[in-house]
Amino acid sequence: MVYIQSHNPDPEITLGSFPMISEKARVIESELGRYTEIRDYVECVESSLDDYSYVMERSSVVYSAIGKFVNIASDVRINPGNHPMHWVSQHHMMYRKKQYGMAKNDDAEFFAVRKSQKVVIGHDVWVGHGVTIMGGVTIGNGAIIGAGSVVTHDVAPYTIVAGIPEKEIRCRFPGSIRDGIEKTAWWDWSHETLKERIDDFRDVNRFLALYGIK
Repeated sequence: MVYIQSHNPDPEITLGSFPMISEKARVIESELGRYTEIRDYVECVESSLDDYSYVMERSSVVYSAIGKFVNIASDVRINPGNHPMHWVSQHHMMYRKKQYGMAKNDDAEFFAVRKSQKVVIGHDVWVGHGVTIMGGVTIGNGAIIGAGSVVTHDVAPYTIVAGIPEKEIRCRFPGSIRDGIEKTAWWDWSHETLKERIDDFRDVNRFLALYGIK
């Protein structure tokens, strides 16, 4: 993966070994893999986005580790900030003291708690439009998060969830097929191998017959 601060892409260039980041995006102290894409008005802060993953417009990714081939739709919030509900006041002034002229520094301990509650997203996950994923959540490989959902608990691999808060709708595949796909670890294949086998991804039974681990 490549450590990146900013990069202004030519929109006509095909995705490749270097991340494509919109000049309207804000990427801070993050690591982006090959064939990754960050669209307009995305904020990516102290996070990692592994190979082939992309983030669509107006989304925010903070203190998160995102796997390969992850599809993040527009207007998504991953690890949004919380307010100190247990204090007398939950206003910004309580932890952004410097900004309000109430101290020389902000409340480092408050921000450290948020950083410690990372969101972890596996490979080949689809995060639908307008989803919010709260801090500390882990989402397994191949999961689908329905549009507009608020995710407050871990999501098992290849599970479809939706709602506020999220509820399991169903599994994408029977257990044996799900386990078979996971064992192939196809997300670690080389680009040339993916290109060679791309048409086989359309039929799960053919895929497992050809590449499943016996």
